[in-house]
Amino acid sequence: MWRCRKKWGIVVRKMSKGQLEDILARQKSNMSLSLREVSFEDMDLSGFSLSGIDFTLGSFQNVRLDGVDFSGSIIENVLLDGCSMKGASFRNANMKTASLRYCDMRNCDIRGASLFGAVLEYARLDGIISDEKTQWFRMHCPEKGALLGYKKCVNDRLVQLLIPADAKRTSATLPSCRCSKAKVLTIKSFDSTKEFDEAWSLVDENFVYHKGQWVEVLDFNEDRWMDSTTGIHFWMSREEAIAY
Repeated sequence: MWRCRKKWGIVVRKMSKGQLEDILARQKSNMSLSLREVSFEDMDLSGFSLSGIDFTLGSFQNVRLDGVDFSGSIIENVLLDGCSMKGASFRNANMKTASLRYCDMRNCDIRGASLFGAVLEYARLDGIISDEKTQWFRMHCPEKGALLGYKKCVNDRLVQLLIPADAKRTSATLPSCRCSKAKVLTIKSFDSTKEFDEAWSLVDENFVYHKGQWVEVLDFNEDRWMDSTTGIHFWMSREEAIAY
């Protein structure tokens, strides 16, 4: 019998290692398996084949996952914080918004996987294997050269920024980016019919962007996986900034 508990307002079923082994043994090769909203706790699943399984909204807490085959699985919005998963395969997996804080992901294979919105703060990523089909793992903004960026500010004002070639810049697994310095080129209304000399930040009500002035963040955090941290946050397009 499965034990149930509530997590984020959702009834989550808790599954033991033995129950999982039984389900996997009875699974037919041509059948998909759904383990949505299932919680696994305090177990060693190293070397297990968990490919092609839907784990959406589930959790792995204090679970060893070294060498596990998650290829083609749905890991969307799954809590995996602190798990060891050295050498695990996530090839072609959907890892959107998965929480992977403090995970040991050394030598993991993420070729073809989608990591949109995945949280990788403090994760160990040495030797991780990706390819051109891996989505939202590489930086969203250009790593070199000058570029333009956009910020949405109070009262629907849109700030256009010039990020110079010598500015530090980074991004995590979302379209939003950060940089260490930028020049305010223009401040306009969303429809570009009005121009302004200043705009107030949506995040810090005491910070004002002034047209023609430079902005520099001296304590810029270069850790790209720390998304909500110091830096000038910007978007690569007007449309992305306005939609924020």
